[in-house]
Amino acid sequence: MQPAQETAGFDPVEEKLPVPRLTALGLQHVLVMYAGAVAVPLIVGRALQLSPQDVAFLISADLFVCGVVTIIQSFGVTQWFGIKLPVMMGVTFAAVGPMIAIATSNPGTDGARMMFGAIMAAGVIAIFLAPLMGKLLRFFPSVVTGTVILVIGVSLLPVGINWIFGLPAGPTAPQLVDPAATAWLEQARAAGEVPESVQLAPTVNNPEYASLSRILIGVVVLGSILLIAKFGRGFIANVAVLMGIVVGGVLAAAMGMMHFDQIGEAKWFALITPLHFGMPIFDPIMILTMVLVMCVVMIESTGMFLALGELCGRKIERKNLTAGLRVDGLGTFIGGLFNTFPYTSFSQNVGLVGVTGVRSRFVCVAAGVILIVLGLIPKMAALVESLPTTVLGGAGLVMFGMVAATGIRILSTVDFKGNRHNLFIVAVSLGLGMIPMVAPDFNQWLPHSLHTLIHSGILLAAIAAVVLNWFFNGAPKSNEADAAEAARAAEAH
Repeated sequence: MQPAQETAGFDPVEEKLPVPRLTALGLQHVLVMYAGAVAVPLIVGRALQLSPQDVAFLISADLFVCGVVTIIQSFGVTQWFGIKLPVMMGVTFAAVGPMIAIATSNPGTDGARMMFGAIMAAGVIAIFLAPLMGKLLRFFPSVVTGTVILVIGVSLLPVGINWIFGLPAGPTAPQLVDPAATAWLEQARAAGEVPESVQLAPTVNNPEYASLSRILIGVVVLGSILLIAKFGRGFIANVAVLMGIVVGGVLAAAMGMMHFDQIGEAKWFALITPLHFGMPIFDPIMILTMVLVMCVVMIESTGMFLALGELCGRKIERKNLTAGLRVDGLGTFIGGLFNTFPYTSFSQNVGLVGVTGVRSRFVCVAAGVILIVLGLIPKMAALVESLPTTVLGGAGLVMFGMVAATGIRILSTVDFKGNRHNLFIVAVSLGLGMIPMVAPDFNQWLPHSLHTLIHSGILLAAIAAVVLNWFFNGAPKSNEADAAEAARAAEAH
């Protein structure tokens, strides 16, 4: 791969900047991706019903691995790993839906071990799939990837909505069990009048659910993000979500809704240890689920790398593309090993390269070092974990809604007028993807071993879209220009 400006003797990708400027530009990349990076461990950790300390550990581990994988991708490790372009690596939202399904079915540390086992196995398989992605691209045209990303966003939106008003279960559930009824039931059981199997249903409205204070904070966060996005310029506009969360955190602290005990108890420095929750559990169905997610991730990464290559004046050859995709797999394996999640290139940071005009890959290497340092400071993770969910809810509507909007933008490039079959592909896939959200108990009479597989609307939609596209349209050859165009449409996911 030869630099486009080789004749001029200058290659902006290989430019080595002064350390102060390198640090400042690297920190800018970190700030742009920070909100998205910490959102996933918060979502998954709370879905697993882990303790605040363990959720904070997931955040630290995620930042640490983000840094390690970013350095591998941007700096390169041997000829086999790393595209050697300014790429920031972070957790993909494409995996959040399946991980929530795993966490819901298997809460606690056992669920974490199953999840990380599936992630590690999928990472290894993805490393070997990387050279084949050129051939698999033809099964993932825009009508498929757009539909899958749309379903990902739609399936994540309830998470953000529940963050604002209150979680479906626990102290912020919509209704609580009447304390008087609970006392009566305990007396009746003690007298032997009621069997142990009798349980009381929640019937009393919970004052914590959808309280005006929660709604106020959610509205302020959402409003702040929109105002900053509209009136901010350059870098300020790029970190609108992060700044909205900061505004919400300050307001929540002023209203007495934030508790800083965990921050005070957290250490200033701690190593990230692998297999924090114990040896991983390898479940075949969960592994298959995560492998399909990795296929979607690598399709997105392919387009992103091709678009970034054009931005940097570099022609991406197949061997370089494969080396970049291998890091998706290697990063995912490292993520599972260090108790975190699947990784992909962050498209908002690709956009930042275009905004700043700085194409040096060493800026992202510096950002990777900063992320590693942040991951080794538990107090930072404890601060993020202490944020009330209602603060994250306002930001969640934006982040998850942008995922859905990205799917719509990709679908806008699809020919629906000339090919009415594409309407069937989107309609049926979207409908199947909604089933677990609308009817979560639809699988109660099916074998339990299939529950994790079919409880993921994203997976159902992905399988349906691929199969229906093949049924209606066949599997035409896909080219690099198509993938690059899809990446341009997907500037946030």
